[in-house]
Amino acid sequence: MSFSLPLSGLVVLDFTTLLPGPLASLMLAEAGAEVIKIERPEGESMRGFSPRIEGASLPFALLNRGKRGVTVDFKDPAQLAGLRPLIERADILIEQFRPGVMARNGLGYDAVKAINPRLIYCSISGYGQEGPRAQHAGHDLNFVAATGLLAGAPVENPTLPPVHAADIGGGTMPALINILLALLQRDKTGVGSRIDIGMTDAMFTFGWLNLAHHWGKGANAAASHAEPTADSPRYRLYPTADGRLVACAALEQKFWEGFCDALDLDAALRDDSNDPAATAAHVADIVGGRPAAHWRPILEAADCCATVAATLEEALADPHFVGRGLFTRRVALAEGVEIPALPLPIAEGFRRPDTVLPAPRLEAKSDATLS
Repeated sequence: MSFSLPLSGLVVLDFTTLLPGPLASLMLAEAGAEVIKIERPEGESMRGFSPRIEGASLPFALLNRGKRGVTVDFKDPAQLAGLRPLIERADILIEQFRPGVMARNGLGYDAVKAINPRLIYCSISGYGQEGPRAQHAGHDLNFVAATGLLAGAPVENPTLPPVHAADIGGGTMPALINILLALLQRDKTGVGSRIDIGMTDAMFTFGWLNLAHHWGKGANAAASHAEPTADSPRYRLYPTADGRLVACAALEQKFWEGFCDALDLDAALRDDSNDPAATAAHVADIVGGRPAAHWRPILEAADCCATVAATLEEALADPHFVGRGLFTRRVALAEGVEIPALPLPIAEGFRRPDTVLPAPRLEAKSDATLS
């Protein structure tokens, strides 16, 4: 591996499971860090997730490409003691247990800091290390729900959010940002730091416009899709005749005019400030009268911030994404069996070269010292 990579020479101990922490350490590994994934003897839960190829979990492989593996029985004091050489040479430790679990196993921040004062110790949890909710169980949907982001969602036909906003936007990204900030601070001070990431906290950041709307208009203000998009025909999803969706985000006047021209919308309805509901209903009728294949070239030519929502297959084959090289890196699952690696938002010059890398096999390492 080239030592010109930004994080070359850094060692990361990854005690995390599932999505938030493993994705954060995956990005650190992609930027050159040596990531050592520490699992219980039977492996972390994600190893049991489907789909599977040749017995390997694809979700696990996507999130753990290029990491090294070690198994540790936390109930065995000798194996826990065997982690000391790793802690002594590590730069970053990431854990994702409920608050207090690492301390009960002798791996809390104070104990680890005594071994390695330069260590950056990052804890990811649902609600943070302290506070009335700190010990509450939860997953992505619970964290989103706790911060008002689901307020105002239709109760007649509720739909799950299509992305893991709390796991990635509240866990992975804040952890990564703060770890990099801590590395810069360590360069100045020579000492490590403790980072407390509560995944729910950043969901208020995601709701920034709702907060502005709320604080500007009082406690009774609507909490969902605050102005300028609330109830606007310019910002919504319109079904096509064949069950696809047109995503319209024509907020600015020039884009709205282009969208109206593309649909040949009646002139009386183009001023959507008069009767937004009526304008939206007519737009829905027009879009719903034709299939997606009809609208795609028309909207692309109009360049008006309106897009036919792609299927995953269409997105993966899109010449734009293919041309940007998003799927060129690979994960090795077994001999001769590979899948594309997970695209990561890291600039090309900061990433490992375009190579095929495996995820750690559960049986690959059992020596905690990794000498």
